[in-house]
Amino acid sequence: MRKASTKSREFPIDQVVRILRRATRALPDPSVTMVGKKWKSPFLVLISCILSLRTKDETTLPASQRLFALADNPRDMLGLSAAQIEKAVYPVGFYRTKARNILGICRDLIEKFDGQVPDDIDTLLTLKGVGRKTANLVMTEGFGKLGVCVDTHVHRISNRFGYVRTKTPEETENALRNKLPKRFWIEYNSLLVMWGQNVCKPVSPLCSGCPLDGLCRRVGVLTSR
Repeated sequence: MRKASTKSREFPIDQVVRILRRATRALPDPSVTMVGKKWKSPFLVLISCILSLRTKDETTLPASQRLFALADNPRDMLGLSAAQIEKAVYPVGFYRTKARNILGICRDLIEKFDGQVPDDIDTLLTLKGVGRKTANLVMTEGFGKLGVCVDTHVHRISNRFGYVRTKTPEETENALRNKLPKRFWIEYNSLLVMWGQNVCKPVSPLCSGCPLDGLCRRVGVLTSR
């Protein structure tokens, strides 16, 4: 009896997650995951998420650490000027805008939420500068609650796998919420971010010797190494 092709059979997400867990053990966690593990503070996860937008991890983590050394809670953060925050987080992308957003978020947290970070996505989205990626990441890395965080890596690789067929990160989040087993929701982002940064790169991914060979459908891959 002929074996079903990878295109026709159901994508083996359980097997893929197990393989990724093993393959990423020696890789550094994404910066926001590191913040969540080290400080165990939803507020600091939220701030590091804001800093991480359109910024590489090797820049985000040191910037977060410099800022947290000055203030690690909303009230102390409001005691800083925008210029002080800008100086601490430079050279993250859009550091001036992010400094203003951080102060606005801290003000809202104190005035509307008694200084506490909300633990539901819809309320987090009311904070200026907080989008779905950040809200979901705060839920998973800050609170350890269910969320499906979709960034460029998760969107690209989920489609490259052939696990979803979507055009935007928002569509990918909806698709994953419908089909990704909930037991994988919290770790899925960090696994795919590590994989995307080191192996499954946007251009010319490192497919030779990839432990997912035969499972990944390599959708849209024109060149690889």
